[in-house]
Amino acid sequence: MGNLRTAVLAWLFARSAGARFLVRIEDLDPGRSRRDFEAGQLADLAALGLDWDGPVVRQSDRLERHRAALEQLRASGRVYPCWCTRAEIREAASAAHGPLPEGAYPGTCKRLTRLQQAERERSGRPAALRLDAGGEGVTFVDRLHGAVEAVVDDLVLWRGDGTPAYNLAVVVDDADQGVGEVVRGDDLLETTPRQLLLQRLLGLPSPSYAHVPLVLGADGTRLAKRHGAVTLADRAARGETPADVLAWMARSLDLASPGEAVDLPLLLKRFDPAALPRAATTFRDSP
Repeated sequence: MGNLRTAVLAWLFARSAGARFLVRIEDLDPGRSRRDFEAGQLADLAALGLDWDGPVVRQSDRLERHRAALEQLRASGRVYPCWCTRAEIREAASAAHGPLPEGAYPGTCKRLTRLQQAERERSGRPAALRLDAGGEGVTFVDRLHGAVEAVVDDLVLWRGDGTPAYNLAVVVDDADQGVGEVVRGDDLLETTPRQLLLQRLLGLPSPSYAHVPLVLGADGTRLAKRHGAVTLADRAARGETPADVLAWMARSLDLASPGEAVDLPLLLKRFDPAALPRAATTFRDSP
């Protein structure tokens, strides 16, 4: 329900601006990406009435482009190997480290001596590749959140399992697809400065951004299966149609009155990005 509401908002943003609406399958994590999941997600979008322009791009088909971007950054001298485990990263990120935001990676492996690097290479532990961000600051204006400013930490570009990291892949793919505006959940607001920095370093255009409020479970965390009947299939099992679900979404966004039936053309007529609620919606398992 949360992901689908964000998709509806992205569609409304695009269509209200007379722009294309693009769908991309971000399937770089082999442990979580399956073709049957992909087919189900596309079917859910269609069931709500969403249409999209052009073919659906699969991120895993674009590894050569991601690798080329990595090599461009490596040639600039801003890439270094990182052997830190998740536990070591959490420990390092919990310490105070100057101007970097809380939880940021402080560049531990960047400061290793050659001897220390050689020891880690001999350990057999695969190294991730990180960007030396140099503590650069980034400022941008989000459509809903206004001015945002952050210092960028040394983000992962290439994971130890041999796949590109999210931030690198999406900036390359956004540029290649000609994305003019990214609409996504506001839980990704904090990673946007990293992407803007990568765009700058790679000489890529920067889209505008709109980070929309999330749908949360009753416990205040991002909506997940543990919160009950949260998928279209779950709602159908309770006798609800996609139109019922769309009506709940519209009410949660102040685009419909209680009990009112709506469709996408009507929502498009009413849609005003500036009037969107800024607070998250709590899902009570009874749209």
